[in-house]
Order: sequence, then C-alpha cells, then structure tokens
Amino acid sequence: MRSRVLLSAASIVLDGCLTTPLTYAIDMHPSSEQVTSAIERGQTAAAARTPPDHLYTWFGPDRNQTKPHGFLMTKLDALAVMSAHFGLRGLRPSDLERDETLSDPHLLVSIILFGERRDFAVDSYVLLLQGDRKVIPAKVRSDGTAARSSAWPSSPAYRAKVVAFFAYKDFDPQAKTQLAVFPHSGGEVSFDLDFAAIP
Repeated sequence: MRSRVLLSAASIVLDGCLTTPLTYAIDMHPSSEQVTSAIERGQTAAAARTPPDHLYTWFGPDRNQTKPHGFLMTKLDALAVMSAHFGLRGLRPSDLERDETLSDPHLLVSIILFGERRDFAVDSYVLLLQGDRKVIPAKVRSDGTAARSSAWPSSPAYRAKVVAFFAYKDFDPQAKTQLAVFPHSGGEVSFDLDFAAIP
C-alpha cells in the first residue's frame, strides 16, 4: 500500500530555494460509506503490516529528500490510522472511538522543515490563506530542539517538525488554499492545497 499523494502546482521558498510540492483536500462531513471504507483501509494496512504513516495525506517533495514536506490528518485519515493501530493488535475500533475521532474539531497539519541550527524552528508560525482571508490556527507547536538531518553535517544539518491545528469551522473546505509556514529563523515555506481534490 502506498502513501496517498496528489500533485498540484505550488511553490516552496526557503533560503532562496524553489521546488515543486503537492496538494490535498478534506471532507468535513464524511458519509457512513466513507467512514466504513476508512476503517477497512486501516484494517487492510494492518494485515499487510503497512506502516501507519503511509495512511496520512502527504504533501511536498519525496520524504527521503531534505526539503520541506508534510501531511494533513483529516477525519478519514485519523480513522484509518486508528483502525490500523487496532488492527495490529487483532482488534477494531469501537463505535465510541470512531465517533470521538469524527468529532475532533481540528484539522491537523504537520510540516517537516530543515535548517542550520538546532533551534531554527522554535516559535515558527503557520497560516492558511484563502483568497483575501487569513486563517489563524487554534494552536501551533514546534520542536524546541531539531534533530540531525540525513545530510548532517552537511547542509541542511537539522530537521524539525511544526504542527498546526485549524478549526474546521474557520476555513472553507472547498477552497483552493495556500499553506504558509514562517520559521522563526527566517524565510517562508508555502504549499498550494486544493481542499476539494480529496473526497
């Protein structure tokens, strides 16, 4: 089973570098059929011993590269991942656990950044831009101390994660969107996301 990715025109600008990333979307009110399909997707992944992170909706360059990338955790992704973790123990999520996952009010967005200092990602900020609207996350957290990247000691030497949580009520799930990330160390990373492109 392969990770889910969708191509789209976008740009990443960090320390003067330009690359071509990917795009994603979201369904705020998945149908019962979609919910069942997500749970079965997780069970199938568990049976095949597929790593749960292959069930995320990834964007950006290939994860083996030392370039910014990340993933969205939609309601259906979260169900599939939870089901996979249960499936690895020979279990299935209960109706209560399913409903709790579906009731999560936030879209999780996780971005992997690369920099030259261990503290480069501290106090990084994230926005969703939809036309003239700027959507502010409910909360953002970032690695206080970056880990060594696969390029260390060459550049970029360090790798850190920034995670943002956006309330579903605050953004348009059908709009073309730009995800903008502002590392505290300077520069900007942006991804063009088409939220209508994923069922």
